[in-house]
Amino acid sequence: MLQIKDLHASINGKEILKGINLNVQDGEIHAVMGLNGAGKSTLSNVIVGHPAYEVTQGTINFNGKNILTLKPEERAHEGIFLSFQQPTEIPGVSMVNFMRAALNAKR
Repeated sequence: MLQIKDLHASINGKEILKGINLNVQDGEIHAVMGLNGAGKSTLSNVIVGHPAYEVTQGTINFNGKNILTLKPEERAHEGIFLSFQQPTEIPGVSMVNFMRAALNAKR
């Protein structure tokens, strides 16, 4: 499902990720843990394609597809996006309806 190999990434010329490897198979749950500044947010931002980050080496494959060539919105259509723990509320829209709309848009 998700395969990251030898991932190196930087922001503003400073290398943050230095050789990350991760394999997540369908149905598995993994936790990315570490101290502040360890690169957890950088890894997340690189996976979703945040434009401030530069991948200098390595690969990210999702369902057999190289996602490093995809724009952030194309990655979102593949099901790769970030959601906040406390998302902004939209008056009159429940979280269930919001997630349903997101799922239907992907289909």
